[in-house]
Amino acid sequence: MNGPLDGILVISLEQAVAAPYLSSRLADAGARVIKIERPEGDFARNYDSVVNGQSAYFVWLNRGKESIQIDIKKEEDLALLKRMIQKADIFVQNLAPGVVDRYGLDSKSLRNNHESLITVDISGYGEEGPYAKMKAYDMLVQSETGLAMVTGSPQEPGRVGVSVCDIAAGMHALVAVLEALYERKSTGKGKPVKSTLFAGMADWMSVPLLHQEYGGKAPSRGGLSHPSIAPYEAYTTNDGDQVVISIQNQREWKNLCDIALEAPELADDPRFRTNEDRVENRQELNGTIGALFGKMTRPEAADKLNEARIAFGALNSVEDLSSHPQLERSQVQSPEGPVNLVASPIRFADQADNFGAIPALGQHNDALRSEFSE
Repeated sequence: MNGPLDGILVISLEQAVAAPYLSSRLADAGARVIKIERPEGDFARNYDSVVNGQSAYFVWLNRGKESIQIDIKKEEDLALLKRMIQKADIFVQNLAPGVVDRYGLDSKSLRNNHESLITVDISGYGEEGPYAKMKAYDMLVQSETGLAMVTGSPQEPGRVGVSVCDIAAGMHALVAVLEALYERKSTGKGKPVKSTLFAGMADWMSVPLLHQEYGGKAPSRGGLSHPSIAPYEAYTTNDGDQVVISIQNQREWKNLCDIALEAPELADDPRFRTNEDRVENRQELNGTIGALFGKMTRPEAADKLNEARIAFGALNSVEDLSSHPQLERSQVQSPEGPVNLVASPIRFADQADNFGAIPALGQHNDALRSEFSE
């Protein structure tokens, strides 16, 4: 597949989400990605069977790859994998803590004989510290980092509805790999990349953490309320629909009051004059604004908000997203027929997606064993 990473060979000993996320994006960019699967396959293949008998996670994250089954416990298979890595530009792994060390697949061992190799180790908590040997999955890290405690309703914490910790680790690893490839152009040497679920989410938790450490209190859970900006909420119109609005500055606050709500007196109400005032008096603010939106239909509210140049949106379901007019799609081939995926969020002008096919388990066994034979 043509792309900026044409000619780059990636060997990925991967499973689940974080590492496959990284390698799928490298494949999208034109790299050749060989997915190393245990004999029974990446366990994400069996998470569910909703996409024509295939797992939703698997079809999302494994387009454009070749699949080979390798049992690293077998001497000949381990030797094959090491030969493949010796010819690679990038080696990715996200096995359980300590596994690669037992087989000589750790970064230090591999790069001793292959200094241009970029190695990527994705783990839950990293290789040092008291949590280094702990397994980690997405919801566990959402809990460990405090994310679950700032998510959900005021009554109880909640899990973010997608695997944000895995995705963050994969995204940070992707950035690091591209930096390492760029640096290698001048030095000729690869680098060891480390990315963890915990560190990636801890970075995304910086704002609540700063509130805790410098303000003495982390933001509380508020459902659809923004913890430090108001109004930034969902309001119900008189036809039962909801409109979500966001006010980012004082000019927008005045426009909301004067034009959208036709209540100019609110702009200078001492309870609501500044953003901090509005956050402090959120309950009264929401009651007042909610009553005004409750007199409008959803289309009337949309017209008023557009006139006032206020950012707003709909509280959509996933079913609504499926038919959203801004949603772009790309079709990929799979062992069970074509699948419509969301188009890549990485866009270049006048360049369409060229996703490769999703591989069947071991689809490329014979060809790859022949290519990398002694």
